[in-house]
Amino acid sequence: MEKDIEKYLEKTNVLIEALPYIQRFNRKIIVVKYGGSAMVDEELKKSVIQDITLLKLVGFKPIIVHGGGKEISKWVSKSGMEPKFINGLRVTDEQTMEIAEMVLGKVGKSLVTMVHELGVNAVSISGKDGAPLLKCTKKYSDGKDIGFVGDIKEVNPSILYDLLEKDYLPIVCPIGLDDEFNSYNINADDAACAIAKAVKAEKLAFLTDIEGVYKDPDDKSSLISELTVEQSKELIESGYIGGGMLPKLNNCIDAVENGVSRVHILDGRIPHSLLLEIFTKNGVGTQFLANGQND
Repeated sequence: MEKDIEKYLEKTNVLIEALPYIQRFNRKIIVVKYGGSAMVDEELKKSVIQDITLLKLVGFKPIIVHGGGKEISKWVSKSGMEPKFINGLRVTDEQTMEIAEMVLGKVGKSLVTMVHELGVNAVSISGKDGAPLLKCTKKYSDGKDIGFVGDIKEVNPSILYDLLEKDYLPIVCPIGLDDEFNSYNINADDAACAIAKAVKAEKLAFLTDIEGVYKDPDDKSSLISELTVEQSKELIESGYIGGGMLPKLNNCIDAVENGVSRVHILDGRIPHSLLLEIFTKNGVGTQFLANGQND
């Protein structure tokens, strides 16, 4: 009996620890960039959607921005083509663009279904919806034409505000339009960052396949739990940051400098990492803050 009481008290303590965070972020917008292994593993997918749905039910206003790169590559291969990348960016010809839009739409609808199963209303949209949500220009990689890949030049978040006001959870796939109404595939990290800035989100969380930012990438004990913008820039200048982490770090800096209160890089392979980061004192990833800001 005593053990049962201890177990229940432990659960109570977890809820009490979460209470000030629930109060603090009530009715605040949080943007979650959802990608990596957490989109492929069914159990991880379920835990991420549970986390985001719980945030919605306790008063947050979450917006999901999802990728789908692995799924796009699978369908490109099934179509008899070989996925091509230049400097980490997918070369997107007209046929690949059609596949990308089809696959991302399918991914969005599957996430909507999972949210519905948990009793919350959700809507899947793309950056083409609304006014449109994401207007873009053609992106080049070191001067090379990589096809229908877009750089975001303008975000019109009116459709997101409308959905949030009507108590829907928006799920956004990163497809945008240029001035001639051509469709473009957009990097999901860039889309999440641009949307978070446009809605002045309280939080932007990147679910990734890494634990966070390391002072020394070869030393797993050097995980940095908190960074200011100034410290982040120093880290980049030191040359420690490279590869796929560099654009992520730049997105984090950009978001904080443009009105997003906090940005998090989290390991989406850890079940419920989003809840652990938001509702516990220690967290599990790396949090980015403005210079001089305290948690």
